[in-house]
Amino acid sequence: MMNRRQFLHSALAVAVAPRLSAQDRPDWGGPVLDVHLHNKGPDGEWAHMQGSGVTHALLLLSANAEAHAKEEMAKHPGRLQYSVAIDPARDNAIETLRNGVKSGAKGFGEMKSRSKADGPEMRRVYDLASELGVPVTIHFADFPQFPGDTPYNEGITRFAVILKQYPKATFIGHADGFWANISSEVEATSYPTGPIKPGGITDKLLADYPNLYGDMSANSCRNALARDPEFIKGFLVRHQNKLMFGSDCSCRDGRGTGQNSQAPLIKGKCVARETLTALKSLASPGIFRKIAWENGAKLLKFSA
Repeated sequence: MMNRRQFLHSALAVAVAPRLSAQDRPDWGGPVLDVHLHNKGPDGEWAHMQGSGVTHALLLLSANAEAHAKEEMAKHPGRLQYSVAIDPARDNAIETLRNGVKSGAKGFGEMKSRSKADGPEMRRVYDLASELGVPVTIHFADFPQFPGDTPYNEGITRFAVILKQYPKATFIGHADGFWANISSEVEATSYPTGPIKPGGITDKLLADYPNLYGDMSANSCRNALARDPEFIKGFLVRHQNKLMFGSDCSCRDGRGTGQNSQAPLIKGKCVARETLTALKSLASPGIFRKIAWENGAKLLKFSA
């Protein structure tokens, strides 16, 4: 027979179990769309989504990974879509991107190359995006992250010209250059710190051009959210209809396992969890819901 101590221990375990389960798989109060999830192998993306409390995702894949995307989509109907990417300088880049959309891709990206953001190679991509009516996710990085690294799609400070010239194209800004330039003073580093000075290029572009959206993924965004909370609260209000949650996380399980970044804010952690937690503290419930689900679902045509 169970003695009183055993009974109390068992009852306590039952009472605590739901809370532990909720902590293990966060509940963000509704569906969550991750607009920046990379290939993690068979069932890998779904494992990350389950661990971080994400319900839907846009997979950003190289053009040769479409079979993987379709396999995962078949396993989880209605939960996944995918975009395709290729170096725009390659001779077959435009043909490959066009064929990707014909096969089911919903956009282009993440476009990450040494081509200038306003250069001829990327302009070919924008021409095609305008023609096909699909969004382009661009990795803006004006400064190298480490010795031997290079900029990628350099030119966020000149990007207003592109937004004007391609009004039929939809652009999703991402990465170091995009998030560093929410401040009008930008250090020559990938992850600037300290107070944000109003008047940044990114802030202006989001305000002035309806065809630009913001991808809130990676350490670049998480770092920006931590720099100047009061500025960020206003930034989220101003652009509440243009910002979309994303993870771009290297952990395997949505709990931080395998996270390879040494950045203090995400070291050993899941970027999705960290970013969503930060957004919860900085945004009103209504704005959080727009960023976590509504804006991306509307743009990418997901349904809950």
